[in-house]
Amino acid sequence: MDMKITVEIPTALRRFTDGVQSIECSSATLPELLGEIEHRFPAIVKHLRDDAGQVRRFVNIYVNEEDIRFLGGNEYKFREGDRVLVVPSIAGGAPARPAGGPADACG
Repeated sequence: MDMKITVEIPTALRRFTDGVQSIECSSATLPELLGEIEHRFPAIVKHLRDDAGQVRRFVNIYVNEEDIRFLGGNEYKFREGDRVLVVPSIAGGAPARPAGGPADACG
């Protein structure tokens, strides 16, 4: 019997999964899981891994809300019922205020 894990696809990556929000997978390790996701959704490949096949620096992967890097990374063995969330870091924010602007006034 295949082990089932659920992978949640965040909104920022759904344009590469035809809008799919979550998928069931049966991979044992992170490299296998990424391969399974990429096989189903080829357009997502360059957004998850770099040219060397490593998870991109700005992509965080959580297993049951725990960062997979602290669980062993590529060596982590998924368990039945694990919930995996792929989170791309989103850069941005408010532009810096010029020095001496209203936010810096002290009276």
